[in-house]
Amino acid sequence: MKEIVLTKKKNGMLAMILTLLFLCAAIALIIVGIVQSERSGASAPPPVAIVGIVMLLFGWIPLCGLRVLKPQEALVLTLFGKYVGTIKGDGFYFVNPFCTSVNPAAKTKLNQSGDVTTRSLVTGQQQAVEMVNNKISLKIMTLNNNRQKINDCLGNPIEIGIAVTWRIVDTAKAVFNVDNYKEFLSLQCDSALRNVVRIYPYDVAPNVDTTGDGIADEGSLRGSSEIVAERIRKEIQARVDEAGIEIVEARITYLAYAAEIAAVMLQRQQASAIIDARKMIVDGAVGMVEMALERLNENKVVELDEERKAAMVSNLLVVLCSNNDAQPVVNSGSLY
Repeated sequence: MKEIVLTKKKNGMLAMILTLLFLCAAIALIIVGIVQSERSGASAPPPVAIVGIVMLLFGWIPLCGLRVLKPQEALVLTLFGKYVGTIKGDGFYFVNPFCTSVNPAAKTKLNQSGDVTTRSLVTGQQQAVEMVNNKISLKIMTLNNNRQKINDCLGNPIEIGIAVTWRIVDTAKAVFNVDNYKEFLSLQCDSALRNVVRIYPYDVAPNVDTTGDGIADEGSLRGSSEIVAERIRKEIQARVDEAGIEIVEARITYLAYAAEIAAVMLQRQQASAIIDARKMIVDGAVGMVEMALERLNENKVVELDEERKAAMVSNLLVVLCSNNDAQPVVNSGSLY
């Protein structure tokens, strides 16, 4: 289905003025017929009045062809089931009065911008809102899908949510190629998100290939959020091309381990952090001990045998690696 844009229909004001003049002429003919009938005394209405009545009965039909569009709005028009074209852009349009506007997603309410209805509206106002919703918005909209629980490439369950920024670029495809373009987009976002998340670990893991080149890399959902988001966007775009939708951007809005393993993973992260910190402390302490022994030997402050050096190293490492402040014991006697 190819979109047909109707560009020569922005003459609604002229059509409305001509229709009103036509209706005024019909009323004038009826009045003239009534006056002639009273003067002649005839019981049957004169032909002028009959013509005016017929004009008045059918003269309002062109008013049904008037359409008003605001900026970034469009109407997909069909005539007796056949697609005739799309009108875009702000203005006052006149189209075939028997044309109907089509928007299968008009009543679909998703968690996205532009789909919030106030409950306090009366029945007449709700009907008016539904009629306006037959207009297809060409604005950039944001879809916030619900958080999903997905297993990453290591099998760990995680919860992830995304926000997808999208817009319609082909109204004919959006209306006729899919049953409901909003639901179609939401389902494709869920499917694409699952496919991409299953490729990455939550955090950096060894021997994991996320690029498909056969070489292990450091890609992860937590550390490579920009790359993952772009990959999700491309995956969704490939799926919604047939619906005339352009995916402007996809962003990860929520990322965490699932509740059933969150506590265990937190302990794992804490243990990893403690190990890294201890390793750094030990490396620093060994360097300080080496420096102390070298300075003592260079300055010949004291000569220590191997046994005394081992005791000194042990004491210094205990002092430097301890979590608490050291409590020194002063030896007032001889070293030997």
